[in-house]
Amino acid sequence: MSTTKVSRATQVGIYLGKHWRLFINERGWKVLLFGAVISALVSLVLGSGMFVYTMETFSGCFTLISACIWIGIFNSIQTICKERAIIKREHRAGLHITSYIASHLIFQAGICLLQAAILLGISCLFLSYPSGNALFGSVLIEYFITYFLATYAADVLGLAISAIVKTPTTAMTVMPFVLIIQLILSGMLFSLEGPLGFFGNLTISKWGLNATAISADYNNLENTQQIQFSYTLKQMAHQQSLPVTDEQIDQMVDENFTQSVNPAYVHDAGNLAGNWGMIVLHTFVYAAVAVIALEFVDRDKR
Repeated sequence: MSTTKVSRATQVGIYLGKHWRLFINERGWKVLLFGAVISALVSLVLGSGMFVYTMETFSGCFTLISACIWIGIFNSIQTICKERAIIKREHRAGLHITSYIASHLIFQAGICLLQAAILLGISCLFLSYPSGNALFGSVLIEYFITYFLATYAADVLGLAISAIVKTPTTAMTVMPFVLIIQLILSGMLFSLEGPLGFFGNLTISKWGLNATAISADYNNLENTQQIQFSYTLKQMAHQQSLPVTDEQIDQMVDENFTQSVNPAYVHDAGNLAGNWGMIVLHTFVYAAVAVIALEFVDRDKR
């Protein structure tokens, strides 16, 4: 493809057409099917306690965001590196790397929009999303935006990795490590303090998890620890035949149990928008990394 003296905007259009043809001819729709399967599996394992109890909701939000990140990276991790030789040749013929990456960003945005809709639609079949107390019109709209932003950010991260590595094999080798980092530093599995807290800020998973918890009004859900504590006291009272009723135990627990409020999950529109903004910032950074990395494609020795 000759790209000499062709404007950047025209090049974007040319490559969008190329991406569409590859999507059709190479059965790119399989990524949508893959996303649907992952969405169904994730939704199936989430229990009825989702959006009711704190622990179940936190675990569910983590699982859903992990699915978004997995789907997004899988979309694009091999997209650039598998045609690196072609890019190198066309770059020397006048291809603008910014146009090439922009075409991918636009095309992948469409794919991620569909995948976010699929994830939301399938999860709605298994989960009872909150129906009220929305911050932006509808809780479903909030979750759709969060799913899209997380999936798209992960997709662009995949593009950045694909622009850095030189072979699809290397890309697939790197992918599990990237996913593990996203999971470990999300704040779900481990408490992030000190330096780990800083590195957690560099992950998509942390901000996506925050956003889902905010929309769920996590701080006002029924506290799982309180319920478990109350249940344990009742069991002890029954076993030891203590002169106390279940209602008295519940009242005592309510009066003495202090539920901690996580400021990161405060149900506030500005808080939710701030977490969305952080995911968008990650997306821009990954896109810039992809452009910078690919600008050096001419230096390839092979």
